[in-house]
Amino acid sequence: MEEILEMREEDQTANRKQIVIFQLGEEEYGINILQTKEIIKPSKITNVPNTPDYVLGVINLRGQIVPVIDLRKRFAIAATETTDKQRVITIEVRDSLIGLVVDSVNGVVWLNMNELEPAPEIAGGIEQEFIEGVGKIEDRLLVLIDLEKLLFGNDQEG
Repeated sequence: MEEILEMREEDQTANRKQIVIFQLGEEEYGINILQTKEIIKPSKITNVPNTPDYVLGVINLRGQIVPVIDLRKRFAIAATETTDKQRVITIEVRDSLIGLVVDSVNGVVWLNMNELEPAPEIAGGIEQEFIEGVGKIEDRLLVLIDLEKLLFGNDQEG
């Protein structure tokens, strides 16, 4: 899957973007592939005291310390047992490398951004402010996550 993540920025346009699709519970979510660095199997996570409950801790990724966030806890989705399909998607936002724990990674698709619908009032229990919109891929709905707002709230400085 690493070769999939080597998309070039010039391959995307304002209207068409490649989206990494992942699963949390019964729902499918997506993030822009340009913010995605790699997809790895979960490794030993070291707990860090005095962090929010959705921060699982940190991992050592080839010498770099990476904070790891449990998206289920961040979105208030009920926890399930760990499976072999669980992955950590490493993303880069504001020059920070962060790991997101997801139930599984379902693939990469092209999405027409002009067909994106606004976030509904309620989407799987996720706060609406974290949602960039909802896209349709064939008969599936995909909730697109705004990583800037998810990680930094409305502090849009960078």
